[in-house]
Amino acid sequence: MLTQRKVRTRKLLPFQLLFAVLFSSTIVWAQQTQDEADVVRVNADLVVLNVTVTDGRGEYVHNLRKSDFKIYEDAHEQTIDTISTFSVEETPFAAAILLDTSGSMEGRLTLARSAAIRFLDGLRTDDVAAVYRFDTDTEQVQEFSPSRDLAPIAFNLKAKGMTVLNDAVARAARDLAARPEKRRAIIILSDGADTHSKLSEDKALEQAMAADIMIYAVDMSKIDNGTRTDPQSAAALKTFASKTGGRYIATPGGQALRDAFASIVEELSNQYTIGYRPQNRARDGHWRTLEVKIPTHGDATARTRKGYRAPKQ
Repeated sequence: MLTQRKVRTRKLLPFQLLFAVLFSSTIVWAQQTQDEADVVRVNADLVVLNVTVTDGRGEYVHNLRKSDFKIYEDAHEQTIDTISTFSVEETPFAAAILLDTSGSMEGRLTLARSAAIRFLDGLRTDDVAAVYRFDTDTEQVQEFSPSRDLAPIAFNLKAKGMTVLNDAVARAARDLAARPEKRRAIIILSDGADTHSKLSEDKALEQAMAADIMIYAVDMSKIDNGTRTDPQSAAALKTFASKTGGRYIATPGGQALRDAFASIVEELSNQYTIGYRPQNRARDGHWRTLEVKIPTHGDATARTRKGYRAPKQ
């Protein structure tokens, strides 16, 4: 009996060893997971804002200091010591150009491509841009790069199908969120008529604001005759721009369109980047409104996103 018991014990040893290895691996994995969770928690508690500051004449205001800015979250002023990062240098930006190739853009697509080229021409050395087309679905036709040339595939795009503007914004927002650049923008070239998106406008906006992306919406609907037949579509483009701190550009094309794209590049190159840790540390998933003021300069206006959603525990 003793011999049989010893045999059984020896047979169990390999399984005991395997269990020990698996148990040790589980401990290491759990520790790594906890470490990663801590990193996510710290990063999630830092709110980063890209702020455009202009004076009464619309000129960019330079040489502002951290102490010139007042940040209000849910109408409560954040103390100056909560601002942990402050940048005024011309840091690189990443941009996603969304080309509407739906059927409603027939006759305007060529001009939209020309406008995209105009934007790419204005990129600085370290700036990067990607190009997407959207109609019934969304496709990235040019990866993020500093290239000034529009990919050949973009010249073969035809106007067709429905319009998934909301889905395209969300797709670009997800891709931009993975970029290392702190300054991020989406440039929409569209008549604004969403007809086929799976996501709502609010969901798309939430994803863009979560990644601190400014949206510049260029309304292509007025190019034909200078009038818009669908005010609701214009409202959608204006909402994307205003809530993210970007700009809505109503242009009939031509020189006005070229100037608009030059001004977008200039604006992205003249922003203040501010990172702060909210005094409200609750991880409740609630929406928090944001406002930035420059009380030291009476005629200065600060433009940034309208809010963010707090992380959830």
